[in-house]
Amino acid sequence: MHYKNLLPAPPDDIPTSRYDARQSLLWKLIVTLLIITDTMMSILAFQLAFSLRRLNSDWYQLLYYLMLVMVLIPLWLLIFGIVGLYYQRNLLNGMKEFSLITRAVSTGTLAVVFAGFIDSSFMLDRWWLIAAWGFNIFLISSGRIFMRYMVFLLRLRGSLLTRVIIVGANVEGYLLAEQLQQIKKAGFNIIGFIDDFLPIGSDWCGVPVLGRVAQLAELRRQYKVKDIILTNSAFTRAEVASIFKQCGMDGDINLRLSSGLFEIITTGIEVEEIAYIPFTRINKVRLTGWDEIVKGLLDYVIAVPIMILAAPLFFLIMTAVKLDSDGPVFYRRRVLGINGKVFNAYKFRTMHVDCDAILAEYPELQEELAQTQKIKEDPRVTRVGHFLRRYSLDELPQLWNVVRREMSLIGPRMITPEELLRYDQWYVNLLTVRPGLSGLWQVSGRSDISYQERVTLDMYYVRNWTVWLDLQLIIRTIPALLSGRGAY
Repeated sequence: MHYKNLLPAPPDDIPTSRYDARQSLLWKLIVTLLIITDTMMSILAFQLAFSLRRLNSDWYQLLYYLMLVMVLIPLWLLIFGIVGLYYQRNLLNGMKEFSLITRAVSTGTLAVVFAGFIDSSFMLDRWWLIAAWGFNIFLISSGRIFMRYMVFLLRLRGSLLTRVIIVGANVEGYLLAEQLQQIKKAGFNIIGFIDDFLPIGSDWCGVPVLGRVAQLAELRRQYKVKDIILTNSAFTRAEVASIFKQCGMDGDINLRLSSGLFEIITTGIEVEEIAYIPFTRINKVRLTGWDEIVKGLLDYVIAVPIMILAAPLFFLIMTAVKLDSDGPVFYRRRVLGINGKVFNAYKFRTMHVDCDAILAEYPELQEELAQTQKIKEDPRVTRVGHFLRRYSLDELPQLWNVVRREMSLIGPRMITPEELLRYDQWYVNLLTVRPGLSGLWQVSGRSDISYQERVTLDMYYVRNWTVWLDLQLIIRTIPALLSGRGAY
């Protein structure tokens, strides 16, 4: 059967060639701004290192280092370009971008060290170089975070979006489309599905079915699409291989394969080769070995000093809770920790002791609690409790849980045994790490985000943990707490 006459005309919102040219120009502008930002951040980093080492007392020395910096910055920008920091595919990918920045700055620093070995007359303050290395990584990464935020804002307004077609309109394809449409900052504009079973022109997750798999090449050209997502569960192995072969002949296509094995992919996978055979190894626990040690040290180094310094605040809160309403000062909540181990998570009490009786008077609030595990205007919360919750001060006692290694400063949201079924297949992944006092859900809106968004953010954290991500989230937690947004 010939499908050519059945092909739907491209919808009106498909970008035109003029729009494509404008988007290409916008990306070039973004790259130019990145180069300018990297340069400014690098100059600032060298200046901070210079001030830290107090090397500005001698004009000759000042001129020497100024000339050195004028050589180093172009060299480092060249290395940035070589490692791919100005390629579109590497932009706006937080962890990968940070890794490339660290590699590029380290390479540039080693080049300076090597020059010192080659030429004995090349004099350099070692501590200045080390300080410059650290400041460069931090400041350039910070500048990139700002640029990433600008791009996210543009994407929310419909710019810098990549057109994509999903091949396979099954349940997995539906979930993919739903997720990609929900998270606009991912930068995908789903043009439609390609499927051999649903009627052409029908709707699937608010997206039209464009045609059949046999028409893939023709549809891709017609809709000017360079990115294709293949849902593995919709096809047999032979069909997947055929599609890969078809797309592999075109070097202009970015083909992504969705495995559909969300339950195991979230815990992390590694591709390894044994006897020339490629295997995908599934990690049972996300954080092991040195990763676990480093994360534990980070928890102790931050949690213990905070507990000591905040002792007067603890005393004031305990007094306020006791004077405000009858009942104990602390509240213990039974939650699930790593590997499903149950423990008591401590909080300052923020509710009246007869909270169940109060809730029984509000059936509509009971339904809200069942759906989101939160009530926005909760009559059970005390006056002091409202203040404590707004700034998350009620969770300060959980620092003790962090010290006891039951929790971590950063991690997924705590899960109670009663909530387990709501997480469906995802709870297996979330219990591979310790729950966190803060996390992506905390800095992304707290209770203002939906239950599904919380799960999505937690799964992202489990998949992509690094010590740098923890440090970034710790820093972002401070303004999130001070703003009080999403806290109730």
